[in-house]
Amino acid sequence: MKSTFKKFIGLIIGLIVLNVISNYIFKRFDLTQDKRYTLSETTLDILKNTKEPLYIDVFLEGNFPGQFKKLQSETKQMLEELKAYNSNIVFQFVNPLENPDEADAIMQQFYERGLTPIKISVDDKGKQSQEVVYPWAIATYKNKSTKIPLLKNKMGATTEEKVISSVQHLEYAFADGLHKITTPKKKKIAVIKGKNELPDVFKADFLQTVRDNYFIAPFPLDSVKTNPQLFEKALKTFDLAIIAKPKSAFSDVEKQVLDQFIINGGKTLWLVDAVNMDMENLNQTGSTLAFPMDLGLNDMFFKYGFRINPVLIKDMQSVPIALATGKRGSETQYQNYPWLYSPFVFTESKHPIVNNIDGIKFEFTNPIDTLKNGIKKTVLLKSSPYSRKIGTPVEVNLEMVNEKPEAKDYTPGNFPVSILLEGQFHSVFENRVLAFKTNDFKAVGKSSKMIIVSDGDIIKNQLDDKGQPMELGFDKWTNQLYANKEFLMNCVNFLLDDNGLINIRGKEVDLPLLDQEKVHEEYTYTQFLTIGLPLVILGIFGIVINYFRKRRFAR
Repeated sequence: MKSTFKKFIGLIIGLIVLNVISNYIFKRFDLTQDKRYTLSETTLDILKNTKEPLYIDVFLEGNFPGQFKKLQSETKQMLEELKAYNSNIVFQFVNPLENPDEADAIMQQFYERGLTPIKISVDDKGKQSQEVVYPWAIATYKNKSTKIPLLKNKMGATTEEKVISSVQHLEYAFADGLHKITTPKKKKIAVIKGKNELPDVFKADFLQTVRDNYFIAPFPLDSVKTNPQLFEKALKTFDLAIIAKPKSAFSDVEKQVLDQFIINGGKTLWLVDAVNMDMENLNQTGSTLAFPMDLGLNDMFFKYGFRINPVLIKDMQSVPIALATGKRGSETQYQNYPWLYSPFVFTESKHPIVNNIDGIKFEFTNPIDTLKNGIKKTVLLKSSPYSRKIGTPVEVNLEMVNEKPEAKDYTPGNFPVSILLEGQFHSVFENRVLAFKTNDFKAVGKSSKMIIVSDGDIIKNQLDDKGQPMELGFDKWTNQLYANKEFLMNCVNFLLDDNGLINIRGKEVDLPLLDQEKVHEEYTYTQFLTIGLPLVILGIFGIVINYFRKRRFAR
C-alpha cells in the first residue's frame, strides 16, 4: 500500500515538473511521414510578427462529400498548428448559407468580394444533390483583411486530385495571406511606361493584386532623354521593373538606364513579344499579317544570355476561342473552336514558381533560345511536345479554326516560352561607347535575377460588358479560369522574396483518399469493416476479460 502511494505521489510531482518545464520550452512533434504539419521557418517568422489578435473566418462548412471533409479537416489542423505557435490566431468555421432567408444576399456580397463558389454533387447512397461550397477564408488583422483561397481549381483534375493539390498548398495560402496583412510593405516595383505598352486597364487586375504586397509606381522611360543621370538614379531606388508588352523600340539611352538598374542588382520581369500580332485586330478584320517586331533589345538580351525568336508557335495543346456562329432571336450564338496560336501551357517542373500550378493561357507566343554565358538558366514553361514554329511574316486568319492538324507535323515541340536567369550579368555597354556619360557605370555588377516570358498578353485581363477589368486569367467567352495571375504573382514573389515565402509552394503532401467507386460497390462490406468490425473486436475483448475475471475471483 505504501509503495503504491509513493508511486502515485511521484507521478503527481512528475506531472507538475513537466508542466512547469513546458511553460518555458515549447516543442511539437510531427509524426507524419511527409511532415505536413511541420511549419517552415518563414511561416514561423510571420507568426512572430503577429502581435495582436488575427481573426480567420473559414467558410468551408456544410454538407459535402468526403473529399471536401478531408480538405476541411486538413485546414482545421493547419490552423490549430498556427494557433499552437501563436495564441493570437483566432479562427472559426462558418456555413455562410446556413440561413436560407439570407443566402441570396450573402452570395451577392461574396461575389462582390471575389469569393466565387463551386457547385458539387453530393451522393448519399445513390441519391444525388447539388451543394454550393465556398472554399475560402478571410483573415483580418487590425484594419486590414484579405481573402485566402483553400481550393486549387485545376482544370481537368478529379476532385481527389484537386484536394491533394489544395492540401499541399494550404501552408503557402495561409502564410501568404497572413504576410499580406501583418507585414508592412517594403519592396518597390516600377512599371515601365512610354513604350506603347499594354494600357493600364488591361493590366488592372494584376497591378491591383501586386499592390496588396508591394509599393508600385509607373516609371516614364520615354522621358529619360531629358536627364538620363537623374532617371538612372531614380530607377535604382526600385527593386523590380516590369516591362509589359512594349511595342516601341528602346533607344540606347533607355537601354543604358535599364541595363545599369540590372547590373546594380535590380530584378526585371520581361513580358515581351518578338512578333507584332494582336487578337483584337484579328477579331475586327478576320485576317491580319503577323510580322517580326524589332524592339532594339536583341543586343541586350544576347548579352544576358537569351534570344527571343521572331516566329510564332502553333500548339495542338491549345486554348479554344469563341466565334459567332449566328443568332437566335436577338442573341448572338457562339461556339468554341480550337485555336492553335494560343498554347495551353502546363509544366511538370518542381521549381517553386511553377510547382503545383494549373494551365496557363498564352497568345501568339515565341520560342526562346538560351546562350552560354555563365548565367544560370531555368526553363519555367515550354510548349507541348506537339507544337511547331511558324515563320514570319505570315497571314493569320480565323478560318484556321477549321484546320485538322496531324501530330507528325507538330513534333518535337517543347519550345521554351519562359526562362529564369540568375547570376552576375555583364552590361551590354561593356567595352562599348556609353549612350550617356555617368560617373558610376558598372560593367559587371551584383548578383541578380530576371524572368523572361515571350508573350506580353499573358498579363492581359479581359473587360466585362461595362468596360471594367475582370480577373486575370478568366476568359468570359469560354468561362474558363487559367493560372496566368498565379504564375505572374509567383514570378514577382520569387524575384522580390527575401523571406523564403515562395519556397513553401514546393511542399509535397502524400494524402491517401478513399476510392469512392470501390466504396459504393462494396458499401455493406466497407460499413462492416469501418463500424461493425471494431465493435465485434471490442465485444470479444470484453467477453475474454470478463471470463478471466470470473475465473480469478472464483478461486
